[in-house]
Amino acid sequence: MHAMSRVFIVILASLLLPAGALAASAPASFGAARSLLAASSSPGNAYVAGVSVVLTAPVAGDFSALGGSIVTAAPVRGDELLIAGSISSRARVAGDLRVVGGSINISEPVAGDLIALGISVDDSGRTAGSVFIIAANATVANGAAGPVTVYGNNVALAGDFSGDVDIVASGRITLAENTTIHGKFSYQAPETATIPASVTTLGGVEYTNASYLPDAGTSRILALVSIGFFLFARIFGALILAGLLAGLFPKLAEAVVERAHAERLRSVLLTMLLGFAILVAAPVLIVLLALTFVGIGLSLLLLILYALLSLFAFLYAGILLGSVLARRFRGRETVLWRDGVIGMLTLSLVALVPTIGPFAVLLFTVFSAGALLLIFFEFAFPHEEHTPEML
Repeated sequence: MHAMSRVFIVILASLLLPAGALAASAPASFGAARSLLAASSSPGNAYVAGVSVVLTAPVAGDFSALGGSIVTAAPVRGDELLIAGSISSRARVAGDLRVVGGSINISEPVAGDLIALGISVDDSGRTAGSVFIIAANATVANGAAGPVTVYGNNVALAGDFSGDVDIVASGRITLAENTTIHGKFSYQAPETATIPASVTTLGGVEYTNASYLPDAGTSRILALVSIGFFLFARIFGALILAGLLAGLFPKLAEAVVERAHAERLRSVLLTMLLGFAILVAAPVLIVLLALTFVGIGLSLLLLILYALLSLFAFLYAGILLGSVLARRFRGRETVLWRDGVIGMLTLSLVALVPTIGPFAVLLFTVFSAGALLLIFFEFAFPHEEHTPEML
């Protein structure tokens, strides 16, 4: 069990590595849009992001995509890394395929290894290498040429399996008619698998009864996976929101950035003090208003405004950090959407550093809160005619 735990952790770590870590030196292509149709062939690696991503042209190198929905309908000669809510792989992959998503459907062969992490995984394309799947409901419908490992609730197998098959399930395990397993079939489940008489297991069958109360080692692994999902969802959502704010309201982002760059240190500290005071004093005021019958409605309104201010302050803290990096390393003063994405990613990673990280995030956040309050005040009570242009 301990050996399996180590293998589990190593595979999860490899899933997070970029698909192009060992890529060729051919020029890479990048693309990002709300709805992205990749219809031009890429001579090297291709990296794309969008709410909806569709690949219809071959990729000579690796293909990495991040989005809400991803469909690959053209062959990829390298590796694939796909992260989305819905993933459909409809073309051959010459390298390894790594997918993380909600609903995952793989209908064409994979020449390398397959690693899939999702809620529902349906693999009907035969994989030439090893198969590793973690899913609530997993189906391997066309066998595999290499060893197969599946962690899930309900697991269904069909086809010809050339190597060993290891299953750990908390629900039911079902083998289709005429399934052939040339290696050993080992599984852990609360009840025995449904194995028709026509199924052939040349390496034998090993069954371990599991009531499914996890031991200490499994609990640590499940806790690690849960924390990983939470961090991924939080960081991914923050990246999208920061990129949208920086791209849709660049003038407002530039106004926040200018307050950090152009003003004197005393003004910067006063802005931070204003943001800190509002973030600390507002909850006290909301509670006091909620204690009175007349102030309940006003306290609810202030609570909503306070939540929005806290959210925008954190997002603009990432945009501010991204713009600082852009000015420092690129010499560019305009704010682009990718500054928000890069800054928020950097801020999220900094937040993971013990003690120093949360303090640094707090400094950026309170400054952004103070700057946003000053900008909105100047917008509501303009002293110059061009003030509304900031939005």
